[in-house]
Amino acid sequence: MEENWKCLSELSWLIPGLPLLGFVLVGLGRRWLGEKLSGWLATLLVGGAAGLAVATAWTYFGYFGIGGKGPTVVAWSLPWVSYQELLKVSVGVLIDPLSLMLMVVVTGVSTLVHLYSLGYMAGDSGFSRYFAFLNLFTFSMLGLVIAPNLLQMFVFWELVGASSFFLIGFYYTKPSAVAASKKAFIVTRFADLGFLLGILLLAYYGFLMFQDLDSLQSGAYTSAGLQVLDFEYLTSLAVVNRFMELQGGTVLTVALVLLFMGAAGKSAMFPLHIWLPDAMEGPTPVSALIHAATMVVAGVYLVARLFPLFAGSPSALELVMVVGAFTSLFAASIACTQDDIKRILAFSTLSQLGYMMLALGVASPAFPLGFTASTFHLFTHAFFKALLFLGAGSVIHAVHSNNIWDMGGLAKKMPFTHAFFLIATLAIAGIPPFAGFYSKDEILLAALTSGHTWVFGIGLLVAGLTAFYMFRLYWVTFIRPPSSKAAEHAHESPWLMIVPMNVLAILSVVAGWVHFDDYVNSGFQYMVDHDSRVPLLASGAAVIGIGWSAVLYLGQKVKATAVARAAGALYRLIKRKFYVDEIYQFVTHQVIFRFIASPVAWFDRQVVDGLMNLSAAATRAMGVGLRTLQTGQIQTYSLWFIMGGMLVIFSIWITFYPY
Repeated sequence: MEENWKCLSELSWLIPGLPLLGFVLVGLGRRWLGEKLSGWLATLLVGGAAGLAVATAWTYFGYFGIGGKGPTVVAWSLPWVSYQELLKVSVGVLIDPLSLMLMVVVTGVSTLVHLYSLGYMAGDSGFSRYFAFLNLFTFSMLGLVIAPNLLQMFVFWELVGASSFFLIGFYYTKPSAVAASKKAFIVTRFADLGFLLGILLLAYYGFLMFQDLDSLQSGAYTSAGLQVLDFEYLTSLAVVNRFMELQGGTVLTVALVLLFMGAAGKSAMFPLHIWLPDAMEGPTPVSALIHAATMVVAGVYLVARLFPLFAGSPSALELVMVVGAFTSLFAASIACTQDDIKRILAFSTLSQLGYMMLALGVASPAFPLGFTASTFHLFTHAFFKALLFLGAGSVIHAVHSNNIWDMGGLAKKMPFTHAFFLIATLAIAGIPPFAGFYSKDEILLAALTSGHTWVFGIGLLVAGLTAFYMFRLYWVTFIRPPSSKAAEHAHESPWLMIVPMNVLAILSVVAGWVHFDDYVNSGFQYMVDHDSRVPLLASGAAVIGIGWSAVLYLGQKVKATAVARAAGALYRLIKRKFYVDEIYQFVTHQVIFRFIASPVAWFDRQVVDGLMNLSAAATRAMGVGLRTLQTGQIQTYSLWFIMGGMLVIFSIWITFYPY
């Protein structure tokens, strides 16, 4: 076992390396590889990374055992940036239970999305380009997950943003896709400014602490090869305690709030959520990858990775909790009113990410269950949310529409897709024994046992709303009579799309059966206070949501229309997503552009450019004047030479003989 672990840890760099190789080979050689070979090559390389990730995780837990927090191992490291002796940064591969879990999820889901895409994207003019970008996206996320320090994470964090820009705007001739890709890129870049400032703040004070720590601890850190931006250094007990003492913990709180700003942008927390629904303009398999296993979980992963630091600042954790709770309820209410199948799932993702964030927010050294609950829900959610998006892609592939009211009757037309979609719907609704039941209940238990009763109440309400909007989607899409000719003539998807959904359906059931705490936990000791009321209340909320959706959307007449009409302005407010996009539009165009950007642009054009133009005009005028002196006649040049010489002699004379 030791030899296997040593071998696999040394080869761990291949986990991100294989998708990078796929990007290079497919991106540069797509013309001579051909479409079919390009797609299969990209898929096999990501599949190889998935196999290596699973083997590494299996060997790690077999070698170090389970039941506690496994050691953090930097399996591979290479010097990268050296600012000074104590301020260096390496690029490497960090292996611990949290990173292994994400590696398995990212590579596993990405492999299935690649395989599904072979059927979904068949015949598309950008087939090879699509797979090259998909490989780049997977590489970027893996580089983020394995980062042993904040700087490497930030570099791959930005590369994930660039990859999402390429894939969301994949259909670059479609104006809405181009606008969506720019929106995602700009919003997340704005959030990443906070992330960068937080890194600089931690680096500055972390460097000072490194110098101030007593010689014994400093020697231990130095001999271990740790530097000030390494996660192992930043989350060590001595450093966390010093940060808590520094200016009463103010510096730590400010740094963590800035870091959370970046996390909120990437994980689309309110009010930086506006890019995610529009990201549906990309191909549907891309939506599955973004929402299930890559980009949007990066923010949750960042907070979880730095949890010991966040645990040192109750104010920062409270912010995470409040933003997460509000986002989960805000997004779930909007999902109840949307008609685009992919946008319903997008707002569902926002809500579930809020669940993960609020779980981290209610965690603390005394009640750390929220940490495990959050990462557990990240794990299970990846499978059933990927399945929901791939199922939606299968439906769209059949009816050529995103609007659920153009569907209907697909349970008989598409039996495999129907069965898989129903499994994922039951999982996200939290119905036992599906995966979502276990992870969602653990989040609710963490909120209740930590004393955050109001957060538990919001979580319970969101559980009911989740079941309602998901079964609303299910009834209208699969059970109600067909609403269009396309739905009447729909047919099942090809096997390349069915097989990945089948695998995800199995995982959407069994992933919740894992005793997750034995593999991933915060490292803080605690006793779980099981409360039998939690699963009963959560399941009851889900059943009520399902029943209410059946009452409104099943039968000959859709009763929800009357409810919406009765709700009036409230329904319109939720339907228009609380006019958040319109508020952003007004602030940017009518305030920022009009009163800030336009005056700055005028100053740039008239003053800055004007001064430059004046300088150029003066130089040009001088040139024109000097040009008139160039006659080409030797007599003129001789005259000027003699006059110049006389002027020089006269100047010397009056200088040395003034009288």
